[in-house]
Amino acid sequence: MAKKILITGAGGYIASVATYLFLQNGYEVVGLDNFSRGYKQPLELLQDKFGKEKLRYYEANLSDDLSSIFEKESNIDAVVHYAALCLVDESMKKPEKYFSNNVCGTQNLLDTMLKHDIKRIVFSSTCAVYGEAEYVPVDEKHPMNPANPYGESKKMVEKIMEWYSNLKDLKYVTLRYFNVCGASEDGLIGDSKKPSTLLMQNAIRGALDIAPFFITCPQVATPDKTPIRDYVNVVDLNEAHLKALDYLMAGGKSEAINIGTGTGNSVMDIVDKVQSVTGKTFNVEKTEPRQGEYAKMVASIEKAKAVLQWVPKKSIEDSVKSMVSWYTNHPKGWER
Repeated sequence: MAKKILITGAGGYIASVATYLFLQNGYEVVGLDNFSRGYKQPLELLQDKFGKEKLRYYEANLSDDLSSIFEKESNIDAVVHYAALCLVDESMKKPEKYFSNNVCGTQNLLDTMLKHDIKRIVFSSTCAVYGEAEYVPVDEKHPMNPANPYGESKKMVEKIMEWYSNLKDLKYVTLRYFNVCGASEDGLIGDSKKPSTLLMQNAIRGALDIAPFFITCPQVATPDKTPIRDYVNVVDLNEAHLKALDYLMAGGKSEAINIGTGTGNSVMDIVDKVQSVTGKTFNVEKTEPRQGEYAKMVASIEKAKAVLQWVPKKSIEDSVKSMVSWYTNHPKGWER
């Protein structure tokens, strides 16, 4: 019998690629999204591809009474929790939104899960829980000093889950993402944020003449003065979720694990790579820098290798090519 999982934020960028991957791997998926930033179109497309008996979705907020959904969709084996507000700059300007949605909404989700005797969750966290790197590569023992309310909200959820694990037998794997890029390998599912705040997406949109490209980072203390980040492919990232779910289903204990590549690229590295892969040169102009950024963040992924037997497989070039395919077919992204 196929395993049945609930995916929150299922209409968003990362979670819609996840929904596709879980369906490809034989899971029955129940999607949840309020569609304030996610989209129904990828879920409708996947329903057409796999059937409504394999994928159903519900429109709801994390803060809603979710009991009726859990009661209708009985026998859920686990939750994969992607839903969150995730814009660093916005969190600096509207911190209340991030604590209300990301923290209080997740607590409501956890309480509803436990009420219905669902005790396994894979949680989408972020390297932003660490703040400015005191050493690189950053391992899971690195001090957690978030530099923005987004990172703080994820850290707070991690602590809630740790207490629930100790007191209520919740079993979780927290995956601390580094910078996510790329689309599904066939270009079917990708990022539809308009405008995107993610570097590779915006650089490709610039290369394809979809939208002007601007550098939005502050000047920092790196060789080319632009921030260095660890860019992990979205399919690789979601394969880590598959492995985390297998780990929990096999009785694994609660863990927090970094998901990156173990290597770093600067903003200008990524811009150069996009221009190289696409063969197109575009203007690189600067605009007002985002708040809450820091100089360098690269993951140690030794724990992911040891606990989940996960390693990234795709290169920056792979990510650029899949995203070029996505934007070529969907220059305006999904329509609401």
